[in-house]
Amino acid sequence: MARDVTQLLEDASRGEARAAEELLPIVYDELRRVAAAQMAHLRPGQTLQPTALVHDAWLKLVRNSDPGWSGRAHFFGAAAQAMRELIIDHVRRKAAHKRGGGQPGEALEAAFELAADGLPTEDVLAVDAALKQLEAEHPRKARVVLMRYFGGLSEEEIAQALGVTTRTIEREWRFARAWLHERLSAPAG
Repeated sequence: MARDVTQLLEDASRGEARAAEELLPIVYDELRRVAAAQMAHLRPGQTLQPTALVHDAWLKLVRNSDPGWSGRAHFFGAAAQAMRELIIDHVRRKAAHKRGGGQPGEALEAAFELAADGLPTEDVLAVDAALKQLEAEHPRKARVVLMRYFGGLSEEEIAQALGVTTRTIEREWRFARAWLHERLSAPAG
C-alpha cells in the first residue's frame, strides 16, 4: 500500500485532481490517527474534533494545485503542520472570545501536555511561539519536532524524509526537546 500512496502523492503533486480524490480514503485512517494524537495533547472538553481536524487539514493540503509532496513522510509531515496550524487558530479564536467575555486571567482551555517528553504543561500559544523561534534558529530540528511529535512519524521515517541518518534524527530530537524545555521553563518576561 505504501507504494500506492507514494504513486498517488506523486500524481497529486503533478496536479492530477483524481489522484487526490483516490488518496484520501487510503490515508484517512492514518490522518485520523495523527489528528487524534494531536487532540490528545489538548485538555478535555474541546469543541474541535479529530474528524473535523482531518477534513480541514485535507482541504488545506489539497488547496494548492502543486502541493510538492516528495513522498509519504513529507505528506504526513505537511498534514501534521496543517493540523497544528488549525489547532493554533482554534485556540486563538477561543482565547479571543474569552478575553471579550470578561474572564481575565483565566488559562486557555487548550494546552499541549508535553510531560510525556519531560516538558512541563504549557500554553498552546507559548508552545507555538517557541516552535516558531526554534524554526528560525534551527529549521531542520523544528521539522523533526513537527514530524515526530505532531505527525507521529518514526525516527526512521523522518530520517528518510529529510535525507539524513536515524542517528542524526535522534541527536536533533534530543537537542530540540532540551531547547524547547529551556524556552518553555523560563519565566515569562
